[in-house]
Amino acid sequence: MHYEYKTKHTCATKITFDIEDANIHNVKFTGGCDGNLKAVPLLIEGWKAEDVVKKLRGLKCGGRQTSCTDQLSVAIMQALEEGDKDN
Repeated sequence: MHYEYKTKHTCATKITFDIEDANIHNVKFTGGCDGNLKAVPLLIEGWKAEDVVKKLRGLKCGGRQTSCTDQLSVAIMQALEEGDKDN
């Protein structure tokens, strides 16, 4: 399934990604730190969605209470919850 998430309190404004067979694919950030947000999708491509959440959840950027990667973990958790409701 394809998902789109509008971020909160980050430089990136949107994250899109796919979850297929519980694995993360095709992560794309709109906005944010270009180099970092190109690297993260390459590093997590094919990972189990739950493992991505465990690794990225709670990471902060500067003085903010969240980060682009934390927002990705939030988006994945929401997508997994939606998927559970559909089943």
